Amino acid sequence: MSGNTFGTLFTVTNFGESHGPAIGCVIDGCPPGMALSEADIQHDLDRRRPGTSRHVTQRQEPDQVQILSGVYQGVTTGAPIALLIQNTDQRSQDYGDILQTFRPGHADYTYLQKYGVRDPRGGGRSSARLTAPTVAAGAVAKKWLLEKFGTTFKGCMTQLGEHPIGFEDWSHVPHNPFYAPVADVSHLEQYMDSLRKSGDSCGARIRVVAQGMPVGLGQPIYDRLDADIAYAMMGLNAVKGIEIGAGFASVAQRGSTHGDSLTPEGFAQNNAGGVLGGISTGQDLDVSIAIKPTSSILTPRDTINSDGAATQVQTKGRHDPCVGIRATPIAEALLALVVMDHALRHRAQCADVVMPLTPIPAQRSD
Repeated sequence: MSGNTFGTLFTVTNFGESHGPAIGCVIDGCPPGMALSEADIQHDLDRRRPGTSRHVTQRQEPDQVQILSGVYQGVTTGAPIALLIQNTDQRSQDYGDILQTFRPGHADYTYLQKYGVRDPRGGGRSSARLTAPTVAAGAVAKKWLLEKFGTTFKGCMTQLGEHPIGFEDWSHVPHNPFYAPVADVSHLEQYMDSLRKSGDSCGARIRVVAQGMPVGLGQPIYDRLDADIAYAMMGLNAVKGIEIGAGFASVAQRGSTHGDSLTPEGFAQNNAGGVLGGISTGQDLDVSIAIKPTSSILTPRDTINSDGAATQVQTKGRHDPCVGIRATPIAEALLALVVMDHALRHRAQCADVVMPLTPIPAQRSD
């Protein structure tokens, strides 16, 4: 199976299965000399891990990361950094009933057709469990970018199912299980409780922002920064759409208002989402993704078995009624990986002397 490595200079190779003994990744291309410990990575893994509220899967995984290589005396050496996360709470017996059937909306059918064999335990390689190594790698990228350029990443949920979520303040995000930027999430909790009782699932919309961006990242024509962001986000489980800046709302805008006016104080708006011509402007990168409803649900659905005969499938076990609830730190990590890779690629071609130049001050969107 190919297609498990992301990046050009800062590469991340992801390995493991949902119910295997462990999952992890190997990071290659991390610059030497950066202080790095498990604690630098664990914070983001704790934000993503399962079992943190009644609204997500109750699989209890501590997701404790181990650094196996690439760090000596607390400092990166430039060698590949191997990160390992043990699986400790598998319940493979929950998947005995779907060995010969295909869950609608899941990768069961395509995996079997492509490879001739599939691991049905928790979805195997197609499980969202495999986003944990991505988050771990993203934490490494975040640390380097913060120290080098002061770039920071944050995200929030802006819609849960059919319920839009207004924006009040970023400070609310860490204090509720939805990563919602509002103080009162009681209506979201009631909605999720009723959804779980009904045996159904819902989707979500996630916004992620990179602030303190250097100018000049990205290259025309095929290595555009926004193209690589879209590529990365569409690689996340269950993502069905992506917007950068105004996104689809730009269809209804006029050219006289969509183009971000330039002033001596900075850009007047950020409809472009921080990218012009595939190259970063120094404004915030502003990205939104649409996440589909969870495919593994208790509601019986029509399907076929491996012989092609009509049947029904009901997925038992522990599943997120909305996979978008835990997606915010994953989206942050993916954006950080893209920015990190482009920062190294820019440095290789244009050298550090170009990077800090900001001829037009960048205006932040919050």
